[in-house]
Amino acid sequence: MNEMRIAELRRHRGWTQERLAEASGIAVRTVQRIERGSDASLESLSSIAGALEVPVRDLFAVDETGGRTLDPEVQGLDERTSSEQARRDAFSRGWQHLYTGIGVLVTLGAVAVVTTDVVPWVVFLVVPAYWAGGSLLSRFLKATVLDPWLDRRYPMSQTSPTPGR
Repeated sequence: MNEMRIAELRRHRGWTQERLAEASGIAVRTVQRIERGSDASLESLSSIAGALEVPVRDLFAVDETGGRTLDPEVQGLDERTSSEQARRDAFSRGWQHLYTGIGVLVTLGAVAVVTTDVVPWVVFLVVPAYWAGGSLLSRFLKATVLDPWLDRRYPMSQTSPTPGR
């Protein structure tokens, strides 16, 4: 087992174990066990590192020679976390682009239908209805369906805040 410096980093921030547990999304009991020297899952270490805003490698003590003695699984954890986060963010951006693309098609379709005098101008009410209602529906589906699926698929990643929302 690698020697951890989680307690040191936590105290440096002025945080309690409860605050670290809340910020990292893991149980207080897990934080206590890890700080006592018990083994931790890679997901727990990644969550703690994210909460403390440090790379995972900084959670481990430096040995006497000045180098870090990390288990092989831990050595690639920062890269794996970054890779999973990038894939998750790309998927979330794709979801946003899909919503916007459909909205553009709805808007252009409404303009085309009204300019050809096929239906009355009332069809323009579909446009704001899509943007308002579609936004609410999109947020609901992202929170209840997409984010839980992405949590399972990319356990080392976190939900990124959506700009402007």
